[in-house]
Amino acid sequence: MDIIMKSVIKTLENVEVVLTNLTNEHYSNASIGPYHTSVGAHIRHILDYYMCILSKNEAGMVDLTARRRQVAVEENCVIALDYYETIKELLVSSRLPLNDRVVVIDDLGLGKIELDYTYAALLSQANSHTVHHFAIINYILTQLNVQITDANFGYNPSTPKYKKAE
Repeated sequence: MDIIMKSVIKTLENVEVVLTNLTNEHYSNASIGPYHTSVGAHIRHILDYYMCILSKNEAGMVDLTARRRQVAVEENCVIALDYYETIKELLVSSRLPLNDRVVVIDDLGLGKIELDYTYAALLSQANSHTVHHFAIINYILTQLNVQITDANFGYNPSTPKYKKAE
C-alpha cells in the first residue's frame, strides 16, 4: 500500500476512536457555539467526502458537491461506524491509480468548477481536510467535557504544538 493511502487510513482510524468512545447523545449534541454543529455532522461530512472520492459520476469525474448527507450517520454512532468501515474497506481495496489525472468538481464559493487533480493530490487534500475537522471535533468535545486520550488527535503532523505556561 502506498504511503499516501497508509496515511489516509491512519488518519481515518481516528473516526473509529471517536465513534467507540461517545454516546449518541454526545455525538449528536449541537449545543456548542459559535456554529452549533455536532461531532456527528463533522464525522458524516468527513466520510461523505471520502465516499465522493471513491464514487465517480456518469462523466467519470469526482463531484465533491454531490455528497450523500445521511442524517442517520450524524445521529447514531453504530450507523456511522458501519459507514466508516465500508469506506475504509473501499479505500483499502480500491487500488486507486494515485498518479492518474482525475477531474474534480468543487464549489469554492463562486459556483461549481472543474479542477484537474491526481488521486494522490485529492487524497492528500482529503487527509488534511479530515485533520481540520478533527480539530473542530476536539473543540466540541472539550466544550462537552469529553476527552479523546490521543494527544495528537486534531493536529496535523506538521503543526508545532505549544505547551501552556503553568
